[in-house]
Amino acid sequence: MAELRPIHQRSTVTSFLRKIKAHTPDSAQLLGLLALFIFASILIILTGLTVTATILGFIFFMPLILVSSPVWFPVGTVLFVTIAGFLSACSFGAVAVAGLSWTYRYFNGMLPARSDKVANVRRRIYNTNTYVKHYAMEYGVKMIA
Repeated sequence: MAELRPIHQRSTVTSFLRKIKAHTPDSAQLLGLLALFIFASILIILTGLTVTATILGFIFFMPLILVSSPVWFPVGTVLFVTIAGFLSACSFGAVAVAGLSWTYRYFNGMLPARSDKVANVRRRIYNTNTYVKHYAMEYGVKMIA
């Protein structure tokens, strides 16, 4: 006959099985894990194909690249300078238009956004100048005396 396990050992096994069952994933989690595995596999395969195509492209086009390389540096330099100049001119133009628009609105009393900050800054600069002027006068008088 089969031996019966003691009650203490049976309760330990039962509680262990309950803990395992509490941590098992449900069907939605398993489907999510399966989808993750499938998408990761597809991305890894596509990455491998991309690297392989890049390497084969370098192998096949390397002679053409080497023969035409003396032309690339001057063309690249001209393109870079042209594009950088164009973008700089557009950026400076946009900043100038924005600044002039803000100034026009400010002096015509339309008071664009944050114009109150300009008045506060102007007042603080004036007060600082006045304070420094008076302090310098007092310091000069103390130096003379």
